[in-house]
Amino acid sequence: MKALMFGWEFPPHILGGLGTASYGLTKGMAMQPDMDITFVIPKPRGDEDQSFLKIIGACNTPVVWKDVYWDYVSERLSKYMDPQEYYNMRDHIYADFSYMYTNDLGCIEFSGRYPDNLLEEINNYSIMAGVIARTHDYDIIHSHDWLTYPAGIHAKNILGKPLVIHVHATDFDRSRGNVNPQVYQMEKNGMDHADHIICVSNLTRQTVIEKYYQDPAKVTTVHNAVEPLSPEILAINTEKGIKDKVVTFLGRITMQKGPEYFVEAAARVLERAKHIQFVMAGSGDMMERMLYLAAEKGISDRFHFTGFLKGKQVYEMLKRSDVYVMPSVSEPFGISPLEAMQCSIPTIISKQSGCAEILDKAVKVDYWDVDAMADAIYSICTYDAMADFLSKEGKAEVDNIKWEYAGQKVRDIYNNLCK
Repeated sequence: MKALMFGWEFPPHILGGLGTASYGLTKGMAMQPDMDITFVIPKPRGDEDQSFLKIIGACNTPVVWKDVYWDYVSERLSKYMDPQEYYNMRDHIYADFSYMYTNDLGCIEFSGRYPDNLLEEINNYSIMAGVIARTHDYDIIHSHDWLTYPAGIHAKNILGKPLVIHVHATDFDRSRGNVNPQVYQMEKNGMDHADHIICVSNLTRQTVIEKYYQDPAKVTTVHNAVEPLSPEILAINTEKGIKDKVVTFLGRITMQKGPEYFVEAAARVLERAKHIQFVMAGSGDMMERMLYLAAEKGISDRFHFTGFLKGKQVYEMLKRSDVYVMPSVSEPFGISPLEAMQCSIPTIISKQSGCAEILDKAVKVDYWDVDAMADAIYSICTYDAMADFLSKEGKAEVDNIKWEYAGQKVRDIYNNLCK
């Protein structure tokens, strides 16, 4: 089974859960002996793990024919593709894109991030998808999240093969209901053209059916999972504070993640106990507002901001923590609680999160109920028996949530579409 996947992020260069989920799912699917995955991203850096799939960079895909010497191609692209593959793509350019700005190899430049001209990059990415679709043979097309839906549609129109779109989030989640009409239309167009829609939770599935008017028969939930801890992560040995407990929020500091509820809960806890420190790890457009809110509540001396953490830094922070809190207002899934529980950290999550559907050994509260959140934090930090139970049972539960199982569910969908 040859799958052409389109994504926007891939570890180690990620800005959120999309890249983490893309990595875990593809690695889990690669355990199937006949699975052959090509994963396209806007701009690879060359240090991505390609031991179980092939990565193609949109920035390395020619859309304008240029006469370039073999040695020069080899020098520029050898990390990403064989020169012969470059020439094959170049010779199959099927339209006149000479009006577009390209580099000396005839390729479009991509930022590989989320720039101000994001919609332009999405359009350019879909153009590049057509070149790839014409030069390779695939059984199925799989697009991860709304940024890649136009690319998936373009590839489907060329190849005539089934299109699966993977809804990791919708604009209803990202915007707290203040939906961008242009983004909504792009999301709905992708769903309308898809032969099957995969959602990361039943919560997201319901949104897709009710808000995007999709046939329930073609929408399936495949919950996310978590990667086993690497030897490098297992070797991290950080001592927790002897006097003070550490309570951590880790994620994007945006309205979707509910950071203000974490600050409010922290203020209530600190009215009762002074042996607790709070950490907000991450970055986002609400960062400055949270700094001011912590100051307004008079808790700045017990409330710390780390900025964006990645890779090993995430696990170093988790292993220093006594409690992990995810107070998301609308969380399609939420992999970070699984990562925390994997590190034996007692975890509190909002009931408005997709992972709440599969986690029994985490404390669940409504995101807006800061009193319940504060009570849960205080109890875990105060009563050792409760903390020990959540630590041990939570880890045991998460150790059985594997990407291999999610990958098999996706494969079953592929098989049904390719009959």
